[in-house]
Amino acid sequence: MPGVWRLADPKISLASIASMFLGACAAATLGPLDYFWLGATVLGILLIEVGKNASGEIFDFASDTAVGPEDRSPFSGGKRVLVDGLLTRRQTAGVALIGFGGGLAIGLWIAAAREPRILLVGVIGAACAYFYNGAPLRLAHRGLGELAVGTCYGPLIFAGTVLVQRHEIPWSMLAVSLPLGLLIATFLWICEFPDFLADRSAGKRNLVVRLGRRRASFVFPILFAAAAVAIAALPWTGAPRGAAWGLVFILPAVPAAAALLRFPESTRRIIPAQALTLAAFISYAGAAGLGLLFLR
Repeated sequence: MPGVWRLADPKISLASIASMFLGACAAATLGPLDYFWLGATVLGILLIEVGKNASGEIFDFASDTAVGPEDRSPFSGGKRVLVDGLLTRRQTAGVALIGFGGGLAIGLWIAAAREPRILLVGVIGAACAYFYNGAPLRLAHRGLGELAVGTCYGPLIFAGTVLVQRHEIPWSMLAVSLPLGLLIATFLWICEFPDFLADRSAGKRNLVVRLGRRRASFVFPILFAAAAVAIAALPWTGAPRGAAWGLVFILPAVPAAAALLRFPESTRRIIPAQALTLAAFISYAGAAGLGLLFLR
């Protein structure tokens, strides 16, 4: 079904996949991986992703409808399954229920059979996913969405992946997830630019709406710089030196920042920068993960 496939949205799921990949690489430096439980972890998190996307369609319908044709982007503006008539509200709610329910069921199974503490990680993750748009917290509307996304897709998913494998999370390894969280929050930041007018009209006061696009564009390279500083500081946390390979993210980050600074109000010009920002967090996760494996 096209609507369900769009809700699965492989592009956006790359954030959780990147975090799980980095977590799996970190766990592999401490001992052999159990691929059965790794597969269960991946399936549970991806199901929660689908639930998040589906519930977001319902809660964000007003702002998604307000996105003009000139501001459409492959990376923002919602999944538009309701706007485009691919699913009804009832069908979308059903997908959300299946996604959240399936993810939590797998979390309960992992907690009972493998690692009890994963239940807390799963509940926090599911709550952030639902309350990102959902009442009463509506984190994205209160300027807290960027923090929630950075925390969940960086340390939380990473920690859950390592915990299921190793039954512990060394602080030196957890530090490796912090730059990833920053970079994924940076991707959300640039995705809020094409939606600026629609979000503002719908009362969705994320940080880009609160700052305005011109001022928010100056924050964008600062977020990249903060990630670079965090990576450079990893040796002082005791993290394996191979994590420094993640500095390769700078290659796509520099042109992305330059483009947004120059054209903060032009969606057509921002779309390539969105793709580069996506490449930045993927390249960090990939390079840092491989560095952990090969330079322990």
